[in-house]
Amino acid sequence: MPAPVKIRLVQMEVLPGRPVENTEKILNRISEARAAGRTLVVFPEMAIPGYLLGDEWERPAFLRECEACGEDIRVASAGITVMFGNVGVDWPRRNEDGRVRKYNALFIAENGCFLGPEGGPYPFVIKTLMPNYREFDDSRHFFDTRKLAAELGQDPRDLIAPVQTACGRIGAVLCEDAWDQDYAVSPLEILGGKSVDFVVNASCSPFTFNKNNKRNRVFSEAARRLQRPLVYVNNVGIQNNGKTVFTFDGASCIYDGQGNPMATLAPFAEGVMDHALSEALQFEVDHDLRARSLSDVSLFDAILYGTATFMKACGVERVVVGVSGGIDSAVVAALYRHILPADRLLLVNMPSRFNSPTTINLARELAKNLGCGYVEIPIEDSVKLTRAQVDGVDVRWPDGVKRLALADFQLENVQARDRSSRVLAAVAASFGGVFTCNANKSEMTVGYTTLYGDLGGYLANLADLWKGEVYELGRYLNETVFRRDVIPEGSFSVMPSAELSVAQAVDEGKGDPLNYSYHDTLFRSWVEDWNRSTPEEILEWYGEGTLEQHLDYPGCVKDLFPSPKHFIDDLERWWNHYQGLGIAKRIQAPPVLAVKRRAFGFDHRESQMGPRYTRRYKELKKQVIG
Repeated sequence: MPAPVKIRLVQMEVLPGRPVENTEKILNRISEARAAGRTLVVFPEMAIPGYLLGDEWERPAFLRECEACGEDIRVASAGITVMFGNVGVDWPRRNEDGRVRKYNALFIAENGCFLGPEGGPYPFVIKTLMPNYREFDDSRHFFDTRKLAAELGQDPRDLIAPVQTACGRIGAVLCEDAWDQDYAVSPLEILGGKSVDFVVNASCSPFTFNKNNKRNRVFSEAARRLQRPLVYVNNVGIQNNGKTVFTFDGASCIYDGQGNPMATLAPFAEGVMDHALSEALQFEVDHDLRARSLSDVSLFDAILYGTATFMKACGVERVVVGVSGGIDSAVVAALYRHILPADRLLLVNMPSRFNSPTTINLARELAKNLGCGYVEIPIEDSVKLTRAQVDGVDVRWPDGVKRLALADFQLENVQARDRSSRVLAAVAASFGGVFTCNANKSEMTVGYTTLYGDLGGYLANLADLWKGEVYELGRYLNETVFRRDVIPEGSFSVMPSAELSVAQAVDEGKGDPLNYSYHDTLFRSWVEDWNRSTPEEILEWYGEGTLEQHLDYPGCVKDLFPSPKHFIDDLERWWNHYQGLGIAKRIQAPPVLAVKRRAFGFDHRESQMGPRYTRRYKELKKQVIG
């Protein structure tokens, strides 16, 4: 291997579905790297087309444009080695869906030529491992190495090989190819037995809270096992699958042959990192670039970045937030105030006769602390109008006349819809902006929210946080971000309540029917745990006395319910909502900003099948109640 290999990692914002714009950026970075004397420049996976594109991959015109952009980069590779992700197309062949053959590919351009793996059929590296969990759906669009090997009558090991370049023998892999613990084939192990000089992993890896800790363990162990340096480059930006918006944090990193992280780029920011690889296969840090912290990015950073980037992508410059005095809307307002100047943020309180002076005053105090616009628009008159128009109306049927009646609980939803669909929508239009959805994950799990009411809005940026995490984020905003109490203390201590009836009077200690400290942990086991629980497991653990341990609930569940029957009634109530109308509400909800495992939307795919219970659950129920 020539020494030293002067590597530049480019952590870039990839714009999904914008190959021309991405290519222009790549060409500029290649020119800069060449001028800086770099010999190898590495870009992320799918750096030209973007990654989460839905079925845009089915359009031949889009594929042709991606190919043409790749050709521009090949031409620009004179005197330098360039690695970049793009779609590789084999036009004569077909995928298993009958469409043109496509590969998630890593291209290596050098002196005007594309270089492929030794003995491989294509002038690019093919992604071998196709993730098909969470938000990933790779095999819907792309052929992989194992399928190609079967088609050619070869062993996959024959197709996974180093690429010989002017910078040495590079073991090139794409993202999931390094996360191989649960696969029958390990591309890294195969490459490790074929005399590679170093490994490059080009990724397009979405942010998930605490994921970086695992990623560093995986890559450190891989570099140590292979005894070769490993280069990891990831992109930043946001991409989406329609219902779910994912952030990409970058956090590109280089590891030496002992698995030690040498340096990493800052999360959620474009940047470049230069290193030199010596003959001894050890990295020498250029320009005294010291290793940054490898600890995980905070949820605040991810939510702030995702919200601001989504706003930019949608052309949103003004935001309206319906503020109730409670913690959810207060946190949303504070987040947007950190993004927007005061004159582009408008807070709206919409009281009815059920709203307490306590919460109204908290909304006023929040607006004063944030220094933004504030208005109170009562809804009592419009709710009365709706009731007068509907309640008592005679409907003519073939068999006679029947009268409509609005019950009090139905008027609760009328109020919620009046606030969002009527007032907030009109105010946002007048203000020249959009209005927000302030729902949290606890509410969305069981549908404790109103369709076309508080579930309305252009983005639900807190909907991947449990209620307890919203409180934690509020404290973080006060203590760390603003360094003063912009969110009033009363918003933390007031009873969580929709304030839609006398049964939800906060000044009387009445509010939501959820014990969030317990229900957050229960719902999390249904939604986020890798082996997701059902009432069967919950009831089994309850009977064994181990439920608190399995849920990581700090209290005692039996203190919350006077009898096993009360516990079961609560369990079934919320399970029925989660698997029932809650699904219909989530399907119609705004896009959710994903920051943790199993965000609602494409990351948590659901079918409207109605609530179901196993036979074993029914047997356990008899035993527990008996």
